[in-house]
Amino acid sequence: MKKQRFKRNAVLGILFFLPVLFLLFLYPSSHNYEPLNIVNENVKELNNFDSYTDNNIQLKDHITVLGFFGHQPKDHTIAALNLKELVYDKFKGFKKFQVVIVMPIGTEAEVKTLKTKVNNYEEVKFWHYVFGTPTQIKGLYESLKTNSNLSENLSTEDIFIVDKDLNQRGRIDDRTKRELESNKPYYSLFSYNCIDIDAIKNKMSEDMRILFTEYRQKRKGDFDSSQRRANDLNKNDEQ
Repeated sequence: MKKQRFKRNAVLGILFFLPVLFLLFLYPSSHNYEPLNIVNENVKELNNFDSYTDNNIQLKDHITVLGFFGHQPKDHTIAALNLKELVYDKFKGFKKFQVVIVMPIGTEAEVKTLKTKVNNYEEVKFWHYVFGTPTQIKGLYESLKTNSNLSENLSTEDIFIVDKDLNQRGRIDDRTKRELESNKPYYSLFSYNCIDIDAIKNKMSEDMRILFTEYRQKRKGDFDSSQRRANDLNKNDEQ
């Protein structure tokens, strides 16, 4: 009996301390922290897009991971599962976090099949599908900063980070430490490829962690967001 009680208490202790350890990892000490760059402003809002629910899905006031799966959403099952397991599951407990996948009107039935695979018998309440016309989808995509175009079926494997103020986040200079030491030409990171496990698991996960840290500092009154926005965009224009 004592042995069973000990095992039960040990399991409860582990379940209690794991979230605490994750939070400690999520919020690094201030001297190692540099906010995530603003690479673009004024991302279009999701006005007049439809959804499965009566809720008005919006980007404003949310930290959003934004994707485009086009006319054949089932073709993006691997991308969706990578996003679910490597990003959504890690950050779903944080306030105002959401994943929004943009789809053309008419794909609702096929999206239900994809939704079943993504949900995997658990509630995915902060993951939304919205539906718009080709003109609406292209307009939204064109408001993002990117090095690639949507495919003819209005899809891309790239996903984007949009903050609460409709700013697109990324890395103005994405060079590695070795590339910096070698004085390689700079290149930017505006989006993250869902098929590239390394990009999602390491780069995007790290950038989301940094962005949540920024908003934590804002709540504490320790962050000057207006100055940060100006510095990021000026640096981008200069380079």
